[in-house]
Order: sequence, then structure tokens, then C-alpha cells
Amino acid sequence: MHFNWRSYLRLLAVLLAVDCVRSLYEDQIKKFDWRSLHIGGVEKADLDMNGFQPRLLVSTRENVIASLCPETGELMWRQVFESGARGDIKLMQISSMSTAADNTAAARISSSHGFDMLTVQGHNPALIRGWNSNMGLSEWEWSLMPLQSGRAVDSFWFYSKSMLYHVLPIWRSHLEITQYFASSGQPLGNTAKITASWIDKKKCILSGIYYTCLENQQLITLDLTADEPKILYKDLEDIPEHPLKNLEGASGVLIVDQKLVAIKDDIPVCKSLLSQSYMMGRYKKEQIIITADVKDKILYIQSYSIESCEPLSQLFSTVNYPEHLGIPNLKAFDCKSSRNMNGGDCLFIFDTTDDSITAVQQSKILWIRSEALANIVAAEFVDLPLTDNEGVLENEMKGKAADIMSAFLHRITSQIMHGKSLLLHVMGLGPKPSDTQRAGLVRDAFGLHKMLVVLTKSGKIFGIDNISGKHHWQYFLRNVGNFDNDQEMRLLVQRTSKHFPLSALCTVVANDKLTEKGVLLRFNPITGQTSEGGLLKLNYKIKQLTLLTETDNDFVKGLLIIDAEDRVHVYPEYATKKADGLYMFTAQKDHATLNGFFVQYVNKELTTLPLWNVDLSGHSGDHKIISVASKNPLERVHSQGRVMPDRSVLYKYINPNLVAVFTLAKDDLHKFLIYVYLIDVVSGSVVFTMMHRKVRPPLHAVHSENWLAYAYYNDKVRRVEITTIELYEGKTQTNGTVWSSLNAPPLPLVERQSYIMPSMVETLRETITERGITNKDVLIGTSKGSILELPWYLLDPRRPIASKTSGREEGAVPYVPELPILTDNIINYNQTISRLRYIHTAPSGLESTCLVVAAGLDMFVTRIAPSKTFDLLKEDFDYFLISIVLIVLVSSSFIAKHFASRKLLKQAWK
Repeated sequence: MHFNWRSYLRLLAVLLAVDCVRSLYEDQIKKFDWRSLHIGGVEKADLDMNGFQPRLLVSTRENVIASLCPETGELMWRQVFESGARGDIKLMQISSMSTAADNTAAARISSSHGFDMLTVQGHNPALIRGWNSNMGLSEWEWSLMPLQSGRAVDSFWFYSKSMLYHVLPIWRSHLEITQYFASSGQPLGNTAKITASWIDKKKCILSGIYYTCLENQQLITLDLTADEPKILYKDLEDIPEHPLKNLEGASGVLIVDQKLVAIKDDIPVCKSLLSQSYMMGRYKKEQIIITADVKDKILYIQSYSIESCEPLSQLFSTVNYPEHLGIPNLKAFDCKSSRNMNGGDCLFIFDTTDDSITAVQQSKILWIRSEALANIVAAEFVDLPLTDNEGVLENEMKGKAADIMSAFLHRITSQIMHGKSLLLHVMGLGPKPSDTQRAGLVRDAFGLHKMLVVLTKSGKIFGIDNISGKHHWQYFLRNVGNFDNDQEMRLLVQRTSKHFPLSALCTVVANDKLTEKGVLLRFNPITGQTSEGGLLKLNYKIKQLTLLTETDNDFVKGLLIIDAEDRVHVYPEYATKKADGLYMFTAQKDHATLNGFFVQYVNKELTTLPLWNVDLSGHSGDHKIISVASKNPLERVHSQGRVMPDRSVLYKYINPNLVAVFTLAKDDLHKFLIYVYLIDVVSGSVVFTMMHRKVRPPLHAVHSENWLAYAYYNDKVRRVEITTIELYEGKTQTNGTVWSSLNAPPLPLVERQSYIMPSMVETLRETITERGITNKDVLIGTSKGSILELPWYLLDPRRPIASKTSGREEGAVPYVPELPILTDNIINYNQTISRLRYIHTAPSGLESTCLVVAAGLDMFVTRIAPSKTFDLLKEDFDYFLISIVLIVLVSSSFIAKHFASRKLLKQAWK
């Protein structure tokens, strides 16, 4: 056989090249970034402490199944299903040897197929899978396609006696029940229909094999496994105030207003108990009921025998309960088998209303997983405070002395005090460092170390170190949610840490779920402690809000709120005068209308004056606003124009009051129409409008400087496209100092272009720096969980069609329809972010560097340099070599000077 050395040499060269490419990034992995993995709040849990490998299997409200280590809470594996109804987990069933009658493999007789863990997800189709619970791998799968997909959304499943039951409720009519062999999907018999005219979606619940509905003061129950359906009735003492709940681990027992109620008289239950959380389990081969209640910041866990209802002292425990956790709900319980079995080896798993998973053992909290971070709605980077000495020095630099002598004396005095404090610190007699200094929360030289304040959907707020990812503090804001129009809660920075000795101030604005009115929480973002009044519950609904641009002596930006009756409120109240002359606008999504207001301060009172109204609902009135994109208030524009090939300047149309509004309409011919409007929200004038045919959401937009970029789905060619728009005033600038929307220049010149995006887009965000000198990049979050950093020159609508170089602008790249996805431009490399939906950027102290936080089911924090780190030396910079070179140059200059002077002296004596 002929041995081809050339082929082997080529293969070896390719392998070496691949290895070299990989090694370039090995030293950068997790050096400037970190990622945290999450699964969401627990829906159902199964705990096994006596198996070969202890495990905690959970299904969550975020459509995730996962396995956790019971001792540490570490994530062993997880499987993330589709978001929404398609991935909704209808059932998670775990096989168990101890209850073989109910949890053995559901297969046909004499079949060896079964399951370790079974899940049912979705409804159209419903996917039934068998899993290996140790590895998290799918072993088999079958699907069920419903005949009526609209009604199948409300269907549910349960497992009993080796059979899988599918129940389809037809509200106020009947139930359709079908039995299946779990591993094969083969139905057993025909679908049974049970007439039940009383069933209601909001008043019915499944408890094991029983389906119970509340009708006035009576419980009506059906046994879904019975050959002949029989209706059971149970009268209650009072009409329940809260919805019915199922008792975990039991069949036929409900929780009605914190009391246990058995559906049938022969089901044992302790009726006298009153608790916030219940669960049924087994201890020493005896069935018990476990209760959990929080009183005076203490968590009480108690167990009762289900036969005698007597408390079991072995399982009683008390735990100091942190304030930042919500109301606990017991989800799983198990004890390690031992000879003594005194309850000390029992582990309790709780799901709390703040979306945390808490494990309690031996009267201590063993671990906590903060799963609220799986639903981040807002984030802000806040500068860390200065040290005491740096703060004093900064005050000196800011202070204005009466004359030079007094400034000199003040400077000498402060230096003496600094020397004294340094000496005392060396001797160990100096003042103790503050809590923030001990925690390492001190501003660095380049402003890269900051506090990341995160607001989550459950109302929980986190203070996270953006370098290490450590959670420094947590605060739980109870019973809050989003506003009307599906607007999310807001996190605002009213004062930064740059004004020493004043501390930073943040405000959370939310909607109270109970009263549907506004809620304000003002707190210190560095320590997490409430300040400036703390929690404030408003007596009105919030319609619109914004931060004032001007500040007073305390450097606090006032918060202006317009209520549902168009009345104006300012917090703090002493900043009311600063709101005079402010322009605001509101947008009604369903009606596609925008309204502009002018805020004026008259007779010591703020009032709103309606200025303009724009109706975008179309001729038929069916258009709806799907997105509104405004510019970042922190943005600074460094370059006012663009240099043309003939050395003239094309000036940018930089209108800070310009807002992009997108509306969606349905059309018989084109299916979907998306309209794009650029509106000046001060004057109400429409600057530009454009229409896209046969395109539909999801739509994501980013608006910055003089350009707009937005992504959508083209239904005609079935692909994702990104359209970019640039606005220019022309070659003459109307006003180069102050922009005025009331005296605006003529309509701008518009450049536009579309590009093909090879991947689905989930979110868009632009990079931002402190001075705006660095090039702008667009961060594109894809459905694959990657973040693509795309330079603006690739999205530039002025990219020339022709490839000739004559007459081309400097830096212009010839137009190519498809945007490239280069692996070098993916800033999270292999750190995939599941369900990526949010990206936030903030400037750092370095002009070249931008801080980034990306969130979805997971959280990823990093920093990027769009124009490279031009203002920072490299880490491998050779200080030793440059020092030697400088010393040699300085020494050579002195030696040369000496010889030059001697030469001049000799020449003078000649």
C-alpha cells in the first residue's frame, strides 16, 4: 500500500493550526466575565436522600427540568424546554421503588420498557418523554396531536397505576379522558366523556386522581380513574377567600384558606391544623403532615402523625429566616435512613414567593439558590464610593478657596492629617474601615469595578459585584408587578456615587398588585438599605414617568410622575420647580395614539398642558403600536458630521427628542404591515415614515445618534432581516451648539438599507462610552444564546453597491446582503445564555471600554472594547525593558551633554 506522506503532513498542519487558534483565547476565558446559570422558581420537586447518588429533581415555572445536588444546591444538569405554552410542563413523574404500585414503568404487559423520569410538555403537540434522571438524557419520546388545538391549552395529565391519563376539559360542559401506555403512546380503549356542567377554569384543581371544583360553598369532585364516574359533594363552612390549593404528596386532600380538607370521609387528615404551607410525606414508614410557618422572622417546621395528629418532636425545628426571602412553600422532604433516625438528617426544600429555592437541615439554612435572576427586567451599573482619603482629596479639588494662601494652608493641613492617619493605620490605632471598604466595594482607578443593581420580575432587587459576581445584598419588594400596557417595572438612578460624601440613590417604580396603584422604593445601591423615606405607596395609578435633567445642591435628579388623571407629582417635592418647562409624551399601544404634554409651574403648582396628538391607528383603526425606541439619555455624540470623499462634511441630524414608533397592521393581501415613524416628541412632527410589507414581529430596535436599526421577520422569504436608517442635515449645519425642536431644520436626508441576518434576533443594544469617542457597535442577541458584536460599518446604510475604490468614502465596505457571524465577534464565546432577551450597556471610566450585562434564563456580565483598548497598556507590556531603555537614554543625554560642554570649552581656548 502506498504511504502518502504529503496527506499526513497536511492533516498534521491543520490540527496544529486549529490548536493554535483555540489557545489564543484560553487565557481570556472568564478573566473579564462571568456567568450564572438558573432554572427558575420550582413548580414540583422530588427529593431522594437514600439512593446511590442523592438527588433533587425539579420542574420549574420557566419550563425547565433539572437535577440539583441536595447538599450544595449545585446544578448537576438541566433541560430547557421551549418558552410559552409550547414548553409548558404539564406533568413530571418520578419512578420510585417504594411505591411500585403507582410509579412503576407504564408499559404494555410483558414489556421491558419503562421510565426513570417522565415529563409531558406542551399541548400542540403534547410531547411525552422518558428521561435518565442521572444523566439528564432523553431515552424515548412520543407525541400527541390534539384535534382542537385551541381547547387543548387547558388540558392536563396525571399518572396512576401504571397508566398515563390525558384530561381535556370543555368548560361548563364535560371532561374527555383518555388512557395511554406511557412509553409507547398506545391508547387503552376509547376516550371517555363525563358530563360536568359546573367545571370552571378558575375554580377547579387536580388533586391526585380527583378533579375538584368550587361551587359557591360546596366542593364537587370526580374520580377520574373510576370505571363509572361518581360525583362527590363536600360542604364547606364558609366561602373560601383564596383559590384552592393541592396538598403536595397527597391525593384527595386540598388546602382551603390554610386548612386541610379531605374530599372523602375515609381519607385521614388533621382538620385542626392552620398553616401557610403543607406537605405530606413518610417518616419511619409512617405518613406524616409537615407544616412550615414564618413568625417574627423565625421559620417553624413541625410534623404531625396523620393518624393521631400528634406533633413529632424529632422533626421540629426553628430557623432564622432572612428578610429578603418571601413566603416559603414546602416542595420536597426526605430523611437519610439510619439506625437512630432522630430527624437531624432530614432535608426540607422550599420554594419562596421571591423565586428562591431554599434548603433547610438541622435548624440551619443549608443553601439558597436565587432563581429570581432568571427573570431580570432592569439593570444599572452604579459607581462605587471613594475611600475616605480620596473623598477628602476630591472635596479639596472641588472647593473654591478665597485666596492662594488659604488654599495652600488648607492643602498643608490636609497632608498632615493624611500622614497622621497613615501612621495610626500602620500602628493599628486608626479608625476601622467601613463596611463597604471591608467588602472591597471601593472605586478603582479606571472605573471598571462597579455595583450591578438588578431588578427582577418577582420584585427582588440584587446588589452584585460586576467583577466577581458576588451578591452583596438583596431586598424583596412584595406584591409588585408591571404597569398597564405591559410596561415593566423601572429602576432609576437619581444620584450617583460621584458626589462625596453623599451616597448614591436609586429608585424602583412598580405597580402594586393589590391596589393597582404606584409604589416607590428609594434605597442606597451600595449597601441595599432604604433611604430618603424608603418604601412609599402612592394613592394613584402611574401613567408616565421620567427623571429631571437638572439637580439641586444635593445632586438628586427629581422623579416626575404623571398619574391617570394627568396630574403631575415630583419626588422629592423640593425639586418641583426643576420640572418647569419639561416636555413629555405618552403612547397608547392598543389605540396607536401619542399625546404630548408641556409641564409648567404656575402658582406654586405643576400642571400639564396638552400640546399635540398623533393618531397612528390607520384608516380602519386596527393599527397597534408594537415598539417605541428612544435614545439613551447617557449618550454623548462626539462627531457632528461625516467626511465625504471630496473632503466636505455631511452633518448628522442629531435630534435628542426623536423617537422611533413601530405599528403593526393586518392586511388581506400582504398579511402583515409594519409602519416605522420617526416623531419629534416635543413638537409632535413626523420627521420620517416608512412601510414594510409581508413582515411581522418579533421586532427589536435600537436608536442612537443619527441612526436607527431594527430587526424583523420577513414572512415572504422566511428570514430575519435588519434595516438601518441614517439621518443627515446636509452639508450645512443649522445650529451646531443647541438643538431646538421648536425651531428645527428642514426635513433630513434619509439613507436606508436592509441586510439578511442568518440567525433569529432576540434583542438589540448599542455600545456606549463616557465621551462617545469610541466607535459604536451593535450588540445582537440571538436565539442560540450568543451575543454578536457587530461594528456599525457593516450595518451602515451608505455602504456602496459598486466595489470600485474611486469616490468611495473612507472606511466604507462594499455592500453585501448577508451579515457575517464571525466567531471572533461573539463576546460570550462558549458561555451560552439560554433564552437571551435583555442586554444593558453602561460606560466605564475608560473611554475605550463598555460594560455589558446580558440576561435571559442565565446571566452574563463582561466588558468590551469596540475600538480596542487604545487608552490602556497591554497586560504583557514589558515595564522592565522600557525602564532600562529610559535609563539608558537619560544617562546618554547627560553623558552627551558633558562631552559637548568639554568640546565647546576646548574650542573656546583655541
